[in-house]
Amino acid sequence: MPSSLDQNLKKLHAQAFDLADWTEPAIRRYHAIAAGLEETQSVLIRKLCDWLLAPFSLWPFNLHEVFEACLSTLEKRKKMTPQQQLIIELLPEPPDESVCAAVTDHEFQVQKGIYENLVKTQVKYDQNEFAIRNDPDLRRQWDSIKAAFDVKNYCDHKGVIRRTMTAERNLRSTFSVDLRRPKDAFQAAFDAFCLRWNLYGMKHDEPLLLKLSVNLTPFGTMIHIPAYWSFDPKRDIRWPAIAKLHRIRVHGRQGSALAEGVAQRRQNAAKLRQLDQEVRRLGLKGQKRHEFLCKGLGWVAGTDPKRIARLRAEFKEKPE
Repeated sequence: MPSSLDQNLKKLHAQAFDLADWTEPAIRRYHAIAAGLEETQSVLIRKLCDWLLAPFSLWPFNLHEVFEACLSTLEKRKKMTPQQQLIIELLPEPPDESVCAAVTDHEFQVQKGIYENLVKTQVKYDQNEFAIRNDPDLRRQWDSIKAAFDVKNYCDHKGVIRRTMTAERNLRSTFSVDLRRPKDAFQAAFDAFCLRWNLYGMKHDEPLLLKLSVNLTPFGTMIHIPAYWSFDPKRDIRWPAIAKLHRIRVHGRQGSALAEGVAQRRQNAAKLRQLDQEVRRLGLKGQKRHEFLCKGLGWVAGTDPKRIARLRAEFKEKPE
């Protein structure tokens, strides 16, 4: 039987975005001390470890850095600080296996820039991509940027330069530009260039046109429609596929009808408590008791007694 470390590493190496490359050492550190931890600390750090094995898209912040900080404390045979413990306690329980599996599948598609399973009219992207790849104005502007800045300083390991990302409600983590700093000046020029051509970046000398995309975040599902896209909600998007992707984290049913149903049952439960008191006062039992309750609730006498029992249990008052 594989050890718990082996099981965790198997989960880790199944994740997208090369998560294992930078989190595996921390997982190994955790397993090296796990057996010697006292119960409270063990429960907390195990919860954080389980979160570290969840898909990266669902992380609310850099869990890896928090995990390493907590490990450093525990490795010194100290208790985690109150702040460290509070952060872990405030986190909800890690997503279950079915959620993780579905999100991981989505992440591998996102990693490759593939959204065709969620978007129908890929031709709109293809037409615009062909146009910008052959536009001499784009080439001239890009050459101007390369003449003004050493763009190699701003590439990642794949040769990609990305524009500044926006977030929900168009809020930015930073919005300042200090033109005395070469990095700020380059980013401002590059962001203006990407805005002009509807890009999310450049890879070497190739423009990376924005796609109509659907992404899971820790707090919801974001649909991004590029500014150049002539959007047709009926023809462009596979709504059932997006709804299925979004619903993997939704527990239970919702809606106005359901809310009204809960409110009505709550009223019936309050009425039932009064009827139960009256039943005890009158000393009614058996069928007479059941008929009295049904009449008081406005239900037919043939109502299944289990329905009354379920109503009583659902809104059972807790003792003070």
